[in-house]
Amino acid sequence: MTHAQHAPQHGAAHDEHGHDGHIQDGHTPDGHGHGGQGHAPHGHAGHGHAGHGRDHGHARQDLEGQAEILDLDAEVLAEHIADITTWLPLTEPPRHIVDLGSGTGAGTFALLDRFPDAHVTAVDSSAGHLQRLREKACARGVEDRVRTVQADLDETEWPDLGAPDLVWASASMHHMADPDQALRTVRELLAPGGLFAVVELAGFPRFLPEDAHEGRPGLEERCHTASESYHAEHVPHRGADWGPKLTAAGFTLDGDRVIDVNIEGARSEAVGAYALGSLQRLRGSIAEVLPPEDLAALDRLLDADGPESILRREDLAVRTERTVWAARRKN
Repeated sequence: MTHAQHAPQHGAAHDEHGHDGHIQDGHTPDGHGHGGQGHAPHGHAGHGHAGHGRDHGHARQDLEGQAEILDLDAEVLAEHIADITTWLPLTEPPRHIVDLGSGTGAGTFALLDRFPDAHVTAVDSSAGHLQRLREKACARGVEDRVRTVQADLDETEWPDLGAPDLVWASASMHHMADPDQALRTVRELLAPGGLFAVVELAGFPRFLPEDAHEGRPGLEERCHTASESYHAEHVPHRGADWGPKLTAAGFTLDGDRVIDVNIEGARSEAVGAYALGSLQRLRGSIAEVLPPEDLAALDRLLDADGPESILRREDLAVRTERTVWAARRKN
């Protein structure tokens, strides 16, 4: 595996606002996150949803929160997403791209920027996320290059997505109920010689110094440890090595790459909002297992108006890794 160690980069271009974003597990961070493009940082929002939709009843407000996190994920990590699109080992520029688990469009718009002659089909299970994506496409003047398809890709029959030259899945494959079957379906979908790019975050981003929170040093790391059992049960494919899975599905692996993400918070106002939203989502999966003292300290960080609010900190950063696998359909 080729490791590309990147120096800290500025957070995102504002036109990726509203960012590939992630998570997901994100990022979009997951819990969202990744990212993502699709999902928000795992807490567990579900990045650009490729699988199970959550657009029902009381989840409406949660979906709005996911969308905001996905936009922030895309903004903060925009340079890293653009770097990945530049690295892709393409033999020629793609004309038709499918973005699986597109979320609010972080990957879609990065790909449109990178390949000005391409059209993107954005697929997600969330109608709300796709509506947001369409609104952004109109604002950017690229609505004629974007098609949106609402679909739950855990269903046996996928919608007709054409025969794309490039399929992009950022922080979405690990959400699939049967990822091995999904990989085989993507291979059948691709045009011969087409490329499949799988992008995944290495888990939930870190935002705080190791000695934070004051009075409860190591708080963030304990929160991450507490979330591991949740994700092991609910998102078993997070952190998987997709290389062997891709070759088992009939792809030829053309390369993989690890990108270190280390963005200083002082370089982007969005980092504070991203950290706040991401940790709020993380809290949802760990509140019942955190020690009371840690939960109280976390809640003080998450009190946007409080004296210990994470928004008041000047030592925030976004630290995580993204891995991209590029796999080709040879015939």
